[in-house]
Amino acid sequence: MAVARTRCIALIGVTGHPVDVEADVGSGMAGLHLIGMLDTALSEARDRVRSAVVNSRYGWPDARITVSLFPASLPKRGSVFDLAIAVALLAAAGIVPRARVAEPFFLGELGLDGSVRPVRGVLPAVLAAAGAGADTVVVPVHNAAEAGLVPDVTVIPVANLGELVSRLRSDDPVAAPVPGGTRCAEPLHPGGGADGARSPSPGDPGEIVPDLGDVAGQPFARRALEVCAAGGHNFWMLGQPGTGKTMLAERLPALLPPLERDEALEVTAIHSIAGVLPMDRPLLTRPPFVAPHHTATVAAVIGGGSGMIRPGAVSLAHRGVLFMDEAPEYSGTVLDSLRQPLESGRVTVSRALGSITFPARFMLVLAANQCPCARPSGPDDPCRCAPAARRRYLARLSGPLLDRIDVKTTLYRSTRRELLADRRFIEPSRVVAERVLIARERAARRFEGRPWRCNAEMPTRALHADHRPSPKAMSPLLRCLDSGELSARGLDRVIRVAWTLADLGGRDRPGVEETNAALGLWLGEER
Repeated sequence: MAVARTRCIALIGVTGHPVDVEADVGSGMAGLHLIGMLDTALSEARDRVRSAVVNSRYGWPDARITVSLFPASLPKRGSVFDLAIAVALLAAAGIVPRARVAEPFFLGELGLDGSVRPVRGVLPAVLAAAGAGADTVVVPVHNAAEAGLVPDVTVIPVANLGELVSRLRSDDPVAAPVPGGTRCAEPLHPGGGADGARSPSPGDPGEIVPDLGDVAGQPFARRALEVCAAGGHNFWMLGQPGTGKTMLAERLPALLPPLERDEALEVTAIHSIAGVLPMDRPLLTRPPFVAPHHTATVAAVIGGGSGMIRPGAVSLAHRGVLFMDEAPEYSGTVLDSLRQPLESGRVTVSRALGSITFPARFMLVLAANQCPCARPSGPDDPCRCAPAARRRYLARLSGPLLDRIDVKTTLYRSTRRELLADRRFIEPSRVVAERVLIARERAARRFEGRPWRCNAEMPTRALHADHRPSPKAMSPLLRCLDSGELSARGLDRVIRVAWTLADLGGRDRPGVEETNAALGLWLGEER
């Protein structure tokens, strides 16, 4: 018996690293020995692999079996290596040809009965395999649609170990390429799995999508929401309960354009690693909407974990919306931890074993009541909270955090007459989304050849060099800067909002009208 070799992928964050899995069946005390910087789940693979091989009706070698995962210095976690270990072992024992397992990548967890179970992170793993020059990847059946998103790779879905061994021992080709685009042993329907399921999008029959037309009585807030969608700006809403703060936030994703191909793959990879990718939606084509509970910890929001570091809410909301309702109820540490990813668009989680960086380019939407009691109040029944209690409650949102919010608005209770009158001016999400798309296309033409996708991503250097408004348009902003009403960071954010207003208005550059309106949105005033 000789050494057999195959390949797998180790995921560190959203990055995959090729791993050589070598098996040697030789003389010595019988047993299976795994080496190569393994975690607990991977160390337990010896029992899963043995039971899977025996229950698949293949003989277990009565010899010393050594399985090495190279490079040894690379941390390897999870059960994704089970299938590769079993295949390398069977090849070393002469049950399957060694030459046929040397080049493909094998991903999957083994059940004790030999079934191949789905695993997390298949999309980034297959992308890494393709980057390493792989032509063929073997994955569990339930992960086939996700793996099939990677072009120019032959995907072989398998349900159990016995089926895979039969394929490897047969004289027929392991997989037949499907003409055009992605290749797969079982052709996948466009945008979905072998059963024809596809990724739903707003407007699909059977899917309920919140519509902006449901919100009545808040014309200024609806306009502010449109501005945020067009420029990718952060949004803060302050108001009494029942004024529509949550309704507005939930309708923001419907105003955003669909994700581009590279964005969709990036977002899908993050959700796959986190284990929250729906089985019937292998590719996420709409901006995600994430709304953590106010009791969420820093690890849940930013990312972390004692063993395997996993992405948090800020990364799950990448290229989408992070909504924090009842924002003052969150821990101050959680709120302030958002400041760094809001600036850089990524978050680095450091642990004793190393550091992992996740993408975190999201739109932050905060909603807060005006006082801790959250009782509806009016002229006849005012709130009983003391002014000092209200100040302490809203002071939980720190100044540096609010300085990073581009658009602020206060929502007031609407009377019955206002609600009825406003219904004539309500527009559905579809109409507003068309204006948002046109504004984003104008910005994209302006940023052609640059890495920025919307006005909110424009860096400070470009903002004051090539995209600085005229001196006349800058005059109201500079007055506020001199008076201390506007910080230097706030000035940059107001200019970005002014560009968004110009894009929505079809103007080439923002003028005094746009800068005044942008200043009002930043200050929370209607101008």
